[in-house]
Amino acid sequence: MKKNKLLFTKVIPVMLLVLLISGCGTDENSKNSAEGTVKTAKIKIGLSMGTLQEERWQTDLDVFVARAKELSADVIVQNADNDTNEQINQVKYLLDQGIDVLVIVPQDAERFSSLVQLAKKQGTKVISYDRLIRNANVDMYISFDNVTVGKLLAQYLLKKVPRGNYEIINGSPTDYNCTMINKGYMQVLLPYIENGSIKIVDESWAQAWKYELAFESVQNVLQRGKKIDGIIAGNDNLAAEAIKALSENQLAGKVQVVGQDADLSGCQRVVEGMQLMTVYKPIDNLAKTAAEIAISMAKGEQIKANSEINDGKYNVPYYMLQPIPVTKENMVSTIIHDGFHRLEDVYTNVPKNLWPKN
Repeated sequence: MKKNKLLFTKVIPVMLLVLLISGCGTDENSKNSAEGTVKTAKIKIGLSMGTLQEERWQTDLDVFVARAKELSADVIVQNADNDTNEQINQVKYLLDQGIDVLVIVPQDAERFSSLVQLAKKQGTKVISYDRLIRNANVDMYISFDNVTVGKLLAQYLLKKVPRGNYEIINGSPTDYNCTMINKGYMQVLLPYIENGSIKIVDESWAQAWKYELAFESVQNVLQRGKKIDGIIAGNDNLAAEAIKALSENQLAGKVQVVGQDADLSGCQRVVEGMQLMTVYKPIDNLAKTAAEIAISMAKGEQIKANSEINDGKYNVPYYMLQPIPVTKENMVSTIIHDGFHRLEDVYTNVPKNLWPKN
C-alpha cells in the first residue's frame, strides 16, 4: 500500500504539470488563433441587384464578384428580379449577415433611403452602384456620366436626322439614371424643338423597364398616322422592341434609332444598319472599380471621388466614368478592341467578306 501510495503521489504532480503545460499551450494557441482570425477574417460584401434581366447586369455581377474574390473578399449576392419590395427584403437580409459594405443597384431610386440609414447605424458602408439612391447620403455613388449618355444619343441622332419627327422612349421612371439621361438629350434637342427643326410626336416611359411598352408605343404612333424619322430609346432592349415595331411596318432601317448599353444584339443591329448607334459604358471598369472601392471602404481607407452629385438632399461623392458612342465606323476600335464582344459575334449576321479586318 505504501509503495502504491508513493507512486500515486509522484504521478499527480507530473500529471498536473502536463495539464498546466497543455493548458497554457491551449490558451496561447486559442489566443493566437483568435488573433489570427481577426487578422485574416475576410471582408464580406453584400451585393443587391435590382435585376439581371438585361445582358449588361450579368456582366456587372460577374466582373464585380471576380474582382472581389481576387482581392480575397466574399460577396453575398441577391437579385430582386425587378421587384422593389423583394429588393427591400433582400437588403434587410444582407444587413443581417454582418456585411462590411452594401453595394446596391436600386430598382426604385426613391425607396431605399431608410435602408441606407439602417446600414449606417450598424456601421455598414453603402455604395450606390450605377443607379443613384435619392435623398440617402450614400458613402459613394459610382456610375457613368448619365447626362452625357443622353447628350450623345441626341447628338448622333441629330447628325443623321437634323429635321423631322422624333419619338422618345425613356426607361423606367423609378430609375433616376433615366431622368439624368432625359435631361441630357433634352439639353441638346431643346434649341431644335424651339426653332421647329425637330418635333417630338410622342414621349413615353417604360415602367419597370417593360420592353413591350416600346413596341406598343411605336405601333400607337404609327397607327395614328404620325411619321417617325428618329427614335431615342432608353436602352438597347427598348431600341430592339422599337425596331421590331418598325419592321412590322416596313420601316426598319429607314427610321433612325439610337440606344445605350452596347448589348450584343444592339451592336449587331448597328453593324447591320438597323440601329444608328449605341452608347458603350465599359462595364469592366465600373464593376472592378466598385469592387476595389468597396474593399478599401471596408478597410477604413479614404476614397477620393472625382466628382459629386446632389441626391435631392445631400451632395454625395460621385466616382464618374465616361461613356463612349459606338457606331458602325468605330465598332472595332471600341467594342472589339476592348474585348467587350467578339468580332465574330457582333458580325455574325453580316456576310464574312464584309467583315472589317481586326
